[in-house]
Amino acid sequence: MNDFEELIARVAAASAAGGRLRPPVSAAELAEAERALGFPLHPLLAALYWRVGNGGFGPDEAVLPLSRVPGPAAEAGAVDEYTDRTPPSEAEPWWSWPEGVLPILDWGCAMFACVDCRSPDGTVLLFEPNAITDEDVSTAWFVDAGSLAAWLETWLDGRGWYEEEAPDGDSGMAPWTEGPSRLAQDRQTGRPVDR
Repeated sequence: MNDFEELIARVAAASAAGGRLRPPVSAAELAEAERALGFPLHPLLAALYWRVGNGGFGPDEAVLPLSRVPGPAAEAGAVDEYTDRTPPSEAEPWWSWPEGVLPILDWGCAMFACVDCRSPDGTVLLFEPNAITDEDVSTAWFVDAGSLAAWLETWLDGRGWYEEEAPDGDSGMAPWTEGPSRLAQDRQTGRPVDR
């Protein structure tokens, strides 16, 4: 499904009442962000930034701005969060990110909601570093939603694991089975992945 018009309208309406929605990015800003990332955004994510707002929508009105927001209340953007996690090979590799996985929401405690921009559906992943076992960072990745559209629908319907009324305990998220192979691909291309 490539027609996201109704979903975009619902996200815009749900976000309009909140106080964190920023004006949308321009086509030039979107192109610059994609150039800096080295990959295109998932089409739905690009449409949200371009038509709804430069962050401030989604769960807790907390989707990150695309690029750093300057000023007294400066905020790192999704591009910054991604590039900060793709250090040169001689740097500390702990926070290295799989290529094409864009962090879009900082849950706190180093947890991030991320969109796999290489996935046709824009799989939404949860990076949860507290789950790392035996220094294998691939165990920190979970599938939050099979698609960005489904993740947004869950938020709009008030059914997310992060909701106050959500049942306690296991979130029911499955490990991201592509994680080990995607991290291994990064190893082959020279990006650091050993933890």
